[in-house]
Amino acid sequence: MLPLRDDQPRTLIPYVNWLIIAANIGAYVFEVHSGVGLTPKSLDEYQSQMAFFNHYGAVPHNFQLAFSGTPGYSIAGVFGSMLSSIFLHGSPIHLIGNMWFLWIFGNKIEDHFGHALYPFFYLLCGVVSSMAHIYANPDSTLPAIGASGAIAGVMGGYLLRYTQAKVQVFWWFFYRPSVFWIPAVAMLGYWFALQLFSQVWSHWLLLQTQQHESGGVAYWAHLGGFLSGMILIKLIPGRTKYAHGGWIDKTGKELLPKESTKI
Repeated sequence: MLPLRDDQPRTLIPYVNWLIIAANIGAYVFEVHSGVGLTPKSLDEYQSQMAFFNHYGAVPHNFQLAFSGTPGYSIAGVFGSMLSSIFLHGSPIHLIGNMWFLWIFGNKIEDHFGHALYPFFYLLCGVVSSMAHIYANPDSTLPAIGASGAIAGVMGGYLLRYTQAKVQVFWWFFYRPSVFWIPAVAMLGYWFALQLFSQVWSHWLLLQTQQHESGGVAYWAHLGGFLSGMILIKLIPGRTKYAHGGWIDKTGKELLPKESTKI
């Protein structure tokens, strides 16, 4: 189920969300320029790619090494890797998929928080999502990268902030594509349930194969990011509140929307 747009109008031009998207694209261009952003074609390229992601990605086992005082690993360094990992992606599809979701849902969360608080919310969700992944996989030596945990936080915040919104989605079911509108609560609830089911399923497969870890999607990061967004949207005060089809600011002044149905 791919979201195409929502019907939620906004009152601000989302400059910060655009800058975050640009930063992710810029980081991927840097990866490609460094020779690590595309599928490796040789052992040397694979080793270079893994060295890059091990340095800038969030590696759970590195936190154990840092807190135990292992030389070469610092607490500041491993926490810094949490932030850098949020802007890294393993492929163009990985990048495009994440940025598409951020484009649709991030605009409205920035409208709620304003330009100053939105990046704080976004990065905090990203850090919490990494912590969830690290807590669930403390011995993993695989680097976790991608903005999906932070974007999951944006989606979790959207779920509670814009309960009245609808999302137009593309659905491919038994080779029959269709486009239709559904409540945002249904679409985002479906996404969360899918992540939860996928985590349970992947854990069951690991038990069946008697493996300790596997690569792929960090579902715990998605779940942790989504839940953190739901909590933070309630704890951090926003600049507007939605009431009876419009917005009013903290002083009671009505705010006019910039758009009606565009993303």
